[in-house]
Amino acid sequence: MVYRRTQQVVKRLAARRQAILAAARETASEGGMAAVQIAPVATRARVAAGTVYRYFPSKADLISELIAEVSRDELAAIRRAADAAPGPSSALAAAVTTVAVHVLSHRKLAWGILAEPVDVDVTASRLASRREIAGEIELRIGAAVRAGHLPAQDTALASTALLGALHESLVGPLAPDNLDDPGRLRDAVQTVTLLALRAVGVMDARARGLVVQAVMPARILIGA
Repeated sequence: MVYRRTQQVVKRLAARRQAILAAARETASEGGMAAVQIAPVATRARVAAGTVYRYFPSKADLISELIAEVSRDELAAIRRAADAAPGPSSALAAAVTTVAVHVLSHRKLAWGILAEPVDVDVTASRLASRREIAGEIELRIGAAVRAGHLPAQDTALASTALLGALHESLVGPLAPDNLDDPGRLRDAVQTVTLLALRAVGVMDARARGLVVQAVMPARILIGA
C-alpha cells in the first residue's frame, strides 16, 4: 500500500519549512548573510539542526532559497504598486520607488542578497534575483515607450542600469549613512526615483510630479 501524506501533514511540513526560512530572514536582517548558519537558524525556528537539513540539505540551499523568497516578495510588491498606477509612466515611477523602499527598509538583508561575501556559492540565486527585478523594470520602461511617454531606447540596458544605480546608491559601499531617519530616507527615495525617471527620458517637471505620486503610497513604509 502506497503511503500518502494527509493534507494536515502537508500543511505542517510546509509551515515548518516556512518557519525555517523566516528564521533565516530574521537572522540575515540582523547580522547579515554571514550570520545565516544552520545551528542559530534552527534555534530561532525552534527545530533541531537535523530538521533544517531535511528541508535544506546544505547552507547554500538555505541561503539560495532565502534569496529567492525575498526576491519573490519584492517582485510581487513591485507589480502591485505598478499595476495600481494610473498610467505607464507612473507605473515605472511606482516600480522604482518600491525597489528603493524595499532596499532601504532592509539594507543589511539587501546587501546580503546582492553582494555580501559568503562562504558558499549562491551566485545563481543572486543573478536570478537581479534578472527578475530588472525584467520587471524593463517591462515598465517598454510600456512607457510604446505609449509615447519615453523616447525609443534599449529597454534591457536601461533597466539594468537603473537597477544598478539604485543598489549602488542605496546599499553599496558608497551609500550614505544615517538613512535611519525617516525624513532622510524619504528624501533618498525621491532623489533616486527622480534620477531614474530623468535617465530614461521623462521631462523634469513631469518627473517631479510622478515622484510625488509614487512616493505617497510608500509613506507608511518609510515612516514619513
